[in-house]
Amino acid sequence: MRIATFNVNGIGSRLPALLQWLEETQPDVACLQELKAPGERFPAAELAAAGYQAIWHGQKAWNGVAILARGQMPIEVGRGLPGDQLDEQSRYIEAAIDGILVCCLYLPNGNPAPGPKYDYKLAWMERLIIHAAKLIDSGAPVVLAGDFNVIPTERDVYKPERWVDDALFRVETRAAFERLMAQGWTDSLRSMHPDETIYTFYDYFRNAYGRNAGLRIDHLLLSPALAPMLTAASTDHAVRGREKPSDHVPTWINLDLK
Repeated sequence: MRIATFNVNGIGSRLPALLQWLEETQPDVACLQELKAPGERFPAAELAAAGYQAIWHGQKAWNGVAILARGQMPIEVGRGLPGDQLDEQSRYIEAAIDGILVCCLYLPNGNPAPGPKYDYKLAWMERLIIHAAKLIDSGAPVVLAGDFNVIPTERDVYKPERWVDDALFRVETRAAFERLMAQGWTDSLRSMHPDETIYTFYDYFRNAYGRNAGLRIDHLLLSPALAPMLTAASTDHAVRGREKPSDHVPTWINLDLK
């Protein structure tokens, strides 16, 4: 089984590119972030024609997450990250697919930091840590997939000294991510490529993609029950170099479920 995560940066404007990628790579599951579309504007018919059924949690102009499954309908388990009933931002959705709990998330960016947006980011991470602990305790095979907007280490960013005050790389952000990982999650991409320079995001400016000046902020974290099934992890790096691309790179894992 191949599970991928892809921040599409606007599913309306990037739909042709998304459909091309799906046709070429045919992931069994695709977690999408930053739909930037209300629920009624989600292209369910176009995706169904491409062989994918979907559940989604949309929001006008901002945010939005979706889970696609090839040849079957994802069984929705949860919508919205627990812990704050007043939070109206569409950033989290869960589905059961082939015995795996797939959790798709779009963690807040948090800039400028410090400030209210950064406070929201840290509060959202605290809620995620609490919910993720319950997922670990359940013993179920779980994948937390999405755009975490977290640069875990200096190895995961081009010229880290330029990012020390950014919300993605601040000490508080990385400390919260470390607490999440300490629950027992496996960083799939890093576990398969412990010493390689791998980026999943490139800014549109200053020829960042051409210079390979990127960040690794899109992650697929595996619970202890799922981690032993990991056989491969990588990115579809060339997708970022196409015409009118998302600023993110599709990231994927292969699992042996036998």
